Amino acid sequence: MPFYIWIGVAGLGGFGALGRFLIDGAIGSRIESDFPWGTFVINVSGSFVLGFLAGYAVSGNSLVLAGTATIGSYTTFSTWMLETNRLGEDDDRLVLVANVIGSLVAGVLAAFAGQKVGHTL
Repeated sequence: MPFYIWIGVAGLGGFGALGRFLIDGAIGSRIESDFPWGTFVINVSGSFVLGFLAGYAVSGNSLVLAGTATIGSYTTFSTWMLETNRLGEDDDRLVLVANVIGSLVAGVLAAFAGQKVGHTL
């Protein structure tokens, strides 16, 4: 892989992570809830974009930069699991189940919708 791709991954990865930080903060400051809405919105929107990239048939270095670097650093499995674990520690089982099932269902549907949109274009 060319060196400029590595530089692109680093730069775009930082951009994706910054986007996640800003969006999560904006949502968290507006919605007071036990449900982790910021992480939910980030992961579902990221699933849509990755589905779009797949449907649009982005590949090679473009996919590495757009998908892996940017959207891979934007979405966050580890935060989703940490928040889910905290819900369990707080014995908030209904919100925990809603978080797990809702995130999985919405993520898969968003990826499917993104793929359809990408394929249409």
